[in-house]
Parts: sequence; C-alpha cells; structure tokens
Amino acid sequence: MPHKKRACDLTTQDRADIIRQLHFGTGLSEQLLERLARVSVAIDVRRRRFVYRADDPADALYVIARGRVKLCRIEPVTLREAVIDILPTGALFGESALYGTGTREKCAVAYENLRLLRIPVEEFQGGMAEHRELYDYTFRLLGQRLAHVERRVEAFALDAIPVRLDKLLAELSEQYGVVDGDDVLIDLALPHREIASLIGSTRESITVRLNAMRREGIIDFVDRKFLIKRREALA
Repeated sequence: MPHKKRACDLTTQDRADIIRQLHFGTGLSEQLLERLARVSVAIDVRRRRFVYRADDPADALYVIARGRVKLCRIEPVTLREAVIDILPTGALFGESALYGTGTREKCAVAYENLRLLRIPVEEFQGGMAEHRELYDYTFRLLGQRLAHVERRVEAFALDAIPVRLDKLLAELSEQYGVVDGDDVLIDLALPHREIASLIGSTRESITVRLNAMRREGIIDFVDRKFLIKRREALA
C-alpha cells in the first residue's frame, strides 16, 4: 500500500493510485492523472512543521494525501497567528502559485503528520492548458474559496461572536463530522485559541461561550473534540 511506504520510496504508480483515491483526482482522465503522478514528488511533513512560509517562492501546488494542513498568517513582529483555514485530506492548496507575485503571502503548517504530493506550478499550468477537466476543477476551487472568504468577511461585519461560533461549528460538522445516531462528532482537535482566530474573537470569550453551550446541552467535549448534540441549535 502506498501509504505504508516512505514518501521517497513511492513509485509513479503509487502516486497515481494516491491521486486516484482523493477528491482532487475525481473526474481526472487517466492520461492527466498519470502525467501529474509522473511530475509530482511525495513528501512527508511532521506535525507543526511548515510546508512553506510567507515570502517563500510560490513555485508549486500541493495535494494532501494524508493529514490536514493549517493555512495562516503570522505577524512578523509579535508572531501572532491568524488562522485562515484548515484543509482536509484530498484538498489542493498553494494555488496562489498560479496567479500571485511569485512569493507566498501566507503560511502552510502541518496540522498533523502529513503526506503531500508536490506538483511544480509549470507542470500544473501545462495540465490546465491541455486538459479541460483540470482547468474546470481549478476554476471551481478558486471560486469556492473566494466565496468562503466573502462569507467570513460578511460574518465579521454582521454577526455577533456567538453566531459566528455557531456557524463555524456547523461548517466543521459538515467537513469533519462523524455521525453517531443523533450526534455528530467533529473529528478535529481544535484548540480554543485557533477557534478564536478563525472567527475573530479571543480565547477567553470562546471558552466562556463553549462552556455555556455545553451547559445548554448543545455540545459536549470528547477527547478534546466537539460532539454536537443539538444540530438544530446551530445557526
């Protein structure tokens, strides 16, 4: 199995098998899939290590074969972190290499131990030019992420903190939820400070609100993860 091998030992066929099983690979022709597998490089990144930092060269895109990636901005002087998103297995990221200035504007960090496929940007652009399905996938991806950012900006402008928190938990339930009867376990250990960063609040305020939601029977805590007990109560 490809996932049991070291990244450096993966063959082109192994990389093709990985892409084929991921959301990113859905709908790609065998010809395109084999091309991306041939030009990609598999890398492993340990938890909390950087995949890239702001101002690094934007010369590749990445596919998450295993694990999750945190996208963030880090203020250079204070080192305060603003979490932008947490991406699951199967996601494509680093797409700013397609349209940016040549350097990264944000950081990508291994949220847990990662396996990635790194695709040079010129190879990805060539695939987009020659294969309509990759062009369409990338165009949809950019549109979805732009819409996600617009919803976040709208929430910051219009919603109070409790509503923002409700919406985030509902979103995470959709993305990472594991249904157990009437309950949904969000299979992501997310610290309160990162929740606060995602919705523009403080860790203290988030802790107070989450404890209130627990007393109301809306959520519970299971092994540092959130169990949603009353989905209808979320915005």
